[in-house]
Amino acid sequence: MSYADELFKDMCRDILENGVSTEGEKVRPKWEDGSYAYTIKKFCVVNRYDLSKEFPALTLRKTAYKKAIDEILWIWQKKSNNINDLGSHIWDSWADEDGSIGKAYGYQMGVKHIYKEGEMDQVDRVLYDLKHNPYSRRIMTNIYVHQDLHEMNLYPCAYSMTFNVTKKEGHDKLTLNGILNQRSQDILAANNWNVVQYAALLHMFAQVSDMEVGEFVHVIADAHIYDRHIPHIKELIERPSLPAPTFKMNPDVKKFYDFTVDDFTLENYEAGPQIKNIPVAV
Repeated sequence: MSYADELFKDMCRDILENGVSTEGEKVRPKWEDGSYAYTIKKFCVVNRYDLSKEFPALTLRKTAYKKAIDEILWIWQKKSNNINDLGSHIWDSWADEDGSIGKAYGYQMGVKHIYKEGEMDQVDRVLYDLKHNPYSRRIMTNIYVHQDLHEMNLYPCAYSMTFNVTKKEGHDKLTLNGILNQRSQDILAANNWNVVQYAALLHMFAQVSDMEVGEFVHVIADAHIYDRHIPHIKELIERPSLPAPTFKMNPDVKKFYDFTVDDFTLENYEAGPQIKNIPVAV
């Protein structure tokens, strides 16, 4: 059965049983009807996924992995902050009349920085170090840039990736691991979406760096379930788990900037029915 399913169930039960309610507190998000969107939250949830054993797409309900990968390419490959470059509508609520979300996400990835090796943006720096300095403990990105927060239509939720390379005994290739730091997450709407995105990103970076993929660690500072999502979560975690799908990526792609969403498939991806009309707090 899917390890990602069981981890998700355990996390949700822990939040519901041991989390803290924000009801009555001063909160920012609101529902479409104008009422405050309260949550049950847990501080610092840490989930670990061994990508060499399983691709962590939920089977409890299907994750739209193509759209999830499209978004990660929008941020990391296109380095865009305009929803017109994105194939889905998930960012529409935060875009202005021109489609911009401000100096957020992809914008920060595309900002050039000066290094002793030359001028590079954050993505190019990671790719350079994985090739030339794989054992460096400084391979990371950060898009939570305080000087630009006032020009972001939404502060970054998933804001930092740290990459770490290890050598497994008996393996010819190095192993690429990664830690995603996330300040806040809507568990029902976004948890597996983000997990699938960054798992795919690690697979991409490993392939173009001639490495094997290893562990993905997801650190969530504020892991929360919205009050109007609780019935959906309770129903979801009672569903049976199915076998994990098989992740396939075009092996002929050798450069990160050559990947497209058509280079990815999940074979034998069976899942429970989709939860429709999930309310989103803004």
